[in-house]
Amino acid sequence: MMKLKTRRGAAKRFKKTGNGIKRKQAFKRHILTKKSPKRIRQLRGCKLVHVSDEKRVYRMCPYL
Repeated sequence: MMKLKTRRGAAKRFKKTGNGIKRKQAFKRHILTKKSPKRIRQLRGCKLVHVSDEKRVYRMCPYL
């Protein structure tokens, strides 16, 4: 059987954890002046990929 190719962009964005797949929070890169300090603070850190999207991520990264 052939080896499956990993989508390299997805491999850099997602990491496997014990509870699921870890991802970075969006909307924290630019145009931060109009966002409140509370909102920016809450965008810190990592979140887990939603259960309904996990199948897509595993398809992009078969060896995750």
